[in-house]
Amino acid sequence: MKRHIILAFLLIVTVFVFAQSEKKEIIKKGWNFGPLPVVGFSSDLGFQYGACVDIFNYGDGSRYPNYNYKMNVEVSTYTKGSSTFRFYGDYNDIFPKTKLFVDVAYFIDKEFGFYGFNGYRGVFENDIAVFKNNDSFYVDHDGKSAFNYMCRKQIRAIVSVKRPFPSCSRLFYAFGLGYFNNASDRLDVSGYDDQLSLFELYRDANLIKDNEKYGNVTQFKAGLIFDSRDHENDPCSGTYIEAVVTGAPDLIDGHGYDFMTATAVFSQYYSFVKNHFTFAYRLGAQNVIAGDVPFHAMMNTNILFYKKLTTDALGGSNSLRGINPNGVIGKGYAWLNAELRCRIYDFKFVKQNWIIGLNPFFDAGLVTQVFRADEQKQAWQTLCDKYAVSDIDDYIYSGKDESLHTALGCGLKLIMNHNLVVSVDAAKALDKRDGDALKLYVGFNYIF
Repeated sequence: MKRHIILAFLLIVTVFVFAQSEKKEIIKKGWNFGPLPVVGFSSDLGFQYGACVDIFNYGDGSRYPNYNYKMNVEVSTYTKGSSTFRFYGDYNDIFPKTKLFVDVAYFIDKEFGFYGFNGYRGVFENDIAVFKNNDSFYVDHDGKSAFNYMCRKQIRAIVSVKRPFPSCSRLFYAFGLGYFNNASDRLDVSGYDDQLSLFELYRDANLIKDNEKYGNVTQFKAGLIFDSRDHENDPCSGTYIEAVVTGAPDLIDGHGYDFMTATAVFSQYYSFVKNHFTFAYRLGAQNVIAGDVPFHAMMNTNILFYKKLTTDALGGSNSLRGINPNGVIGKGYAWLNAELRCRIYDFKFVKQNWIIGLNPFFDAGLVTQVFRADEQKQAWQTLCDKYAVSDIDDYIYSGKDESLHTALGCGLKLIMNHNLVVSVDAAKALDKRDGDALKLYVGFNYIF
């Protein structure tokens, strides 16, 4: 029966693909406005509502589907308490042969996921509630748990530019400046006031130090980019490589957290059957190559140009779909995203070009450079001694080695003019330690 269903589905897709008439695409010119209500959903954040507007300028249309300018303003909130206030601009024609990217955002995450350090070396517990009782604590396996939540607020401002080398129009040098203000604290949601979270246990064990809850990070970036994609936001073919070195001197706080990271991203797109199918994959890695990174800055992927709303890693809708948000964090990490993008139907509506697509995908990632691993091994004994408890499971260090975190899923895409992508992704982790529920994400853009 399952085989018949799969064959029927493939037959329907094939009919859609090959029965389409060859319609000449509308060449967009001048300004194009896309005001939209923000209606989304994330299994990690809840329902999203708000408003946004995409503003495009295509000039005389000679660059279409690429644009001269793109600007976006979004104000939205999730039912679990997270909010987004963001403006970004992507400018290709302000200065000759120069791409300018500007991003200013404020994020409030009242239920920000925290699953500990170093991947599977941490303990993945989604159904426990920890309570403090005078000078001790105890664990309850019944009731609604806030164990893997904390509150995180972030201010972000980024400016990046790239220019081609004179001898090669596909090869670019790039520079960027970034500023982050991060503030982490215990969960601030009514109904959980008497519970201890994993974040608080890490704080009590000094795995997260007093001067790491809050902090400012100033970034100076330099990189090389190779880009041969046919489209920037909906590529069918080509290669994109971005290699970035980021220096973050402690210019504001004076806590001694000067550090440097190296980040590399390699993406390729292979098209077949007249661009109706594209196999796309992305390999990425980031390591701390010098200095000491604080906890509040450890989860940021330091690239110059990005598609999704946040740059937090790894886990969740922006990096490893189906895996607990921020479930794979360490000083260094690597990841893979692989997708088969199927353009099953195209049509014209309100003088715009539209495509409906499906993309089954596979995501994987792991920690490659551990963060305070020795302290993590001893942390639970430190807590037990501090609170004079015994015969209780270790909820900080699992005793297991890190290994690959994997997830499978499928997405549905609605694409306008190869630039605005409305996305619905469903994914499930292949290991219950990464989350045992099917996760659904509704938002914008491909993840790469």
